Amino acid sequence: MIYRASFIALVLLCLMGCKEKRARLPFLQAEINEKTVNGKTVPDTVFRTIPAFKFLNQDSVVVTGKDFDGSIYVADFFFTSCPTICPTMHRNLLKVYKKYENNPQVKLASHTIDSKYDVPSRMKAYANKLGVKGTQWEFLWGTRDEIYALAERNYLVSVKEDKQSPGGFVHQGYLILVDKEKRIRGAYDGTVDADVKKLMEDMDTLLEEYKK
Repeated sequence: MIYRASFIALVLLCLMGCKEKRARLPFLQAEINEKTVNGKTVPDTVFRTIPAFKFLNQDSVVVTGKDFDGSIYVADFFFTSCPTICPTMHRNLLKVYKKYENNPQVKLASHTIDSKYDVPSRMKAYANKLGVKGTQWEFLWGTRDEIYALAERNYLVSVKEDKQSPGGFVHQGYLILVDKEKRIRGAYDGTVDADVKKLMEDMDTLLEEYKK
C-alpha cells in the first residue's frame, strides 16, 4: 500500500522548487531517462501524464479526458456508502468547490470505487445532498477494472475490495492535483484540514503559473 512517504519519494524533479520563495509546484512522477545528443549521453526528463479515459458522470453523460482540457483539476476515489473517510474528504473538497465555483479553469473529479452500487442516479442524489450543481464537480462511474487500474497505476492511490473493512472497501483519501497538461503536481490527505488548505494554496500557485 502506498502512503504519504511514497508520494514524497516520487518527486523526482522540482523545477525552481528549492528556492525559499517557490515560483512553481513540483512535478510528481517525473522520470529521468537518458538520450544521446551530439554523441553525448545527457539526462532527459519525461513527465508521466493521466491517460485518456471515458466514464459516465452523475447525469449519465459520457465524460472523457477532453472535458478537462484547459483546466486544472482535483481527483479523488470514494464510494457513496462509505462510513469512514469519504464524508470527511468530501466535506473538505466542498470547500475547494465553493472557493473555485464557476471558475472555468478548475474542475473536480471524484471516481467511485463501487461500480455495482454507485450507478449515476445514486451519485446524482449524492451530489445533490452535497449541494453540488452542474458539472464543475464530476462524479465518475466506470467498470471496476477501469477505475482500479486508473487509481493505482496513474494516480497512485491504493483501492481494493475488502469484506472485512467497513463498507466493504479500503482506499486512501488523497486529493490529487493535476495540471492542464494532465501531470500530477501534488497529493494531499483529504481528511486533514491543513492539507486541504495547502491544496488550495497550491491550486492558486498553479493557476498563477498559467498567467506567465
